[in-house]
This record gives sequence, structure tokens and C-alpha cells, in this order.
Amino acid sequence: MSDPIRWGILGASAFARRDMAPAIHAARGAELVALATSAAAKAEPFQAFCPGLQVFEDYDAMLADPGIDAVYIPLPNHLHVEWSLKALAAGKHVLCEKPMAMAADEYAPLIAARDSSGLFATEAYMIVNHPQWQRARTLLRDGAIGKLIHVEGVFGYNNATDTGNVRNRPETGGGGIPDIGVYTYGATRWMTGEEPDAITHTDVDFENGVDVVARVSARFPSFTAHWVNSMRTHPVQDMTFVGDAGVIRLTAPFNPARFATARLELHQGSVITEERFPGVDHYVLQVEAFTAHVRDGAPYPWTLEDARGTQAMIDAIFDKARNDNG
Repeated sequence: MSDPIRWGILGASAFARRDMAPAIHAARGAELVALATSAAAKAEPFQAFCPGLQVFEDYDAMLADPGIDAVYIPLPNHLHVEWSLKALAAGKHVLCEKPMAMAADEYAPLIAARDSSGLFATEAYMIVNHPQWQRARTLLRDGAIGKLIHVEGVFGYNNATDTGNVRNRPETGGGGIPDIGVYTYGATRWMTGEEPDAITHTDVDFENGVDVVARVSARFPSFTAHWVNSMRTHPVQDMTFVGDAGVIRLTAPFNPARFATARLELHQGSVITEERFPGVDHYVLQVEAFTAHVRDGAPYPWTLEDARGTQAMIDAIFDKARNDNG
């Protein structure tokens, strides 16, 4: 048995505490060994399930520790590039929350640092590790619904009352598109292997400088797409791929552990086949796939180039929204 990949977490975010730290702790081939936070009280919930966790009060001190192989970064969006580059410079593999950068051109130094260091760095785009999505991609590419004609995606929640949330603050890279547009847009790209020819329509509502409801349409080389992402709706998640011979519909496609059981519906004429994926933790699968890539060079389904492609879409969407709004 190879030695485990030893992980440190840079920042004690609520998401890290609830989802990613337990996932690293549970994943095969991984060991959670360190957390960097200046607030000792924030470390206590992590130590409750990982008693041997070493706590650093300083981010740089944790990066300097030779006993850490990989770093998970759940910091606010505007800090992702800075600390990913610092972690790579310190000799650590990097798994950074999405969006890893706030503009497509910010990926250039990340890709250069990855390539020059020989280390692995990627965005924490966990859905591509989920069997629901992997099965859907196989069905689509095997022609189960014939020629793809149109994609519909919706992902929303309501955090209107949580005014202090980083997602509601422009200075921390907030907004619904950076937070969840990456899923509807990126999943469309990953499933189809296509990039948009044009963003054809935007209708975006802004509050306090961040997008809170975004309705976006695009034309791809072989299909059209429409997505709604919102921080002001009742919780909703759905992705549908419409072909000339069938339909693939994914329910709870983005965080099934919190939302509902992940289901895949394949519609072919009057026949509907349903597959369910209960009890799957795509965060654990993400860490295990990351570890397998670092250890053995196993293929990993999401690269910095993939993340850059989604961010290029987001840049184009915001550019069109600004132009459409005068």
C-alpha cells in the first residue's frame, strides 16, 4: 500500500467543515493532517472528527510544512489565484474551489506554474466524478438520444436574507454566475465537448453589484442552450439534454447529498428508463480521483484548461450583459 497523500486545508470555511474536510478524511489514499485558520474556535469542529489534525494560525506556515503533500483551497473567490500560486510555489498539489479564477486570462499563470512545477493543480469541479454525470455523458456520446438539439439547465437557491454571505458581496467575487453558473455552463461543455459560438441572449438582475438572477442563452456548433441561475429562487436543480430521438434528464445534478437523490431519466419514445444513484458522495470521489492521478497518473476528468473554458464563457456572458444593459 502506498503512503497516503497528506492534505492540508487553507481556511476553515463552512463548506470545508461540512463537506470537503470529511470527504478528505474518508477518501481512500488520502489523509487529512492540517488546517490553517487564525480562529481556534473554527478549528474545533474539524478536530471533532479528525482529532490528530494539526492547526496552523498562519497560511504561509502551513504551506511551508514538508509533511503536507496537497492543499485544498476553499477561500473566497478573489483569493483563489493568489493562494493556488503560493501553494504550487511551496511544492504542494492544489485542489481549489470553483471558480478558480475570476477571468479567463488569470488561468495563464496557474497553467504555467502547474507545468513548470510538475505538480497537479485543478478546480474542485466535483460533478464530473459523479456516476450520474459519467453515465449521462456516455449515453449522449453513444447516441442514446440521437442528435443533440437543445440543452436546458436551471440551478437556484435563495440567500437574499444572508446579506453578509460572500456570494452577496462584490468585493469577494460574489454572484450567482461565479457560484453556480459554473455548473450549468461547465456541465454543458463537459457533456458535449463543444464551446459556444455565441452568447445570444442575457437577462441579468443585479443587486449590490452582484448578479442574483441570470437568464442566458447560447448557440453552440451543433445545438442551442438556455440556463437560469439564481440566488433569489426556491431551491431548484435540473439539467435536460434534448435530442431528435430522445431526452436525458438529470435531477439533483449538482449537490444530490443536500438536495435529493440523483436520478437519470432516459426518454426514448414512450419508454422512460430511470437510474438512481443514492448514497454517492462526489466529494469523496473527487479526492480519490485526485489522489489516483497524483500517485499513478490516472486520468482526471477536469483540467485547468476545462475550467478556463467555462470562465471564458462567463466573461462573455458578463460582457454581453453589460452591453445589453447599456
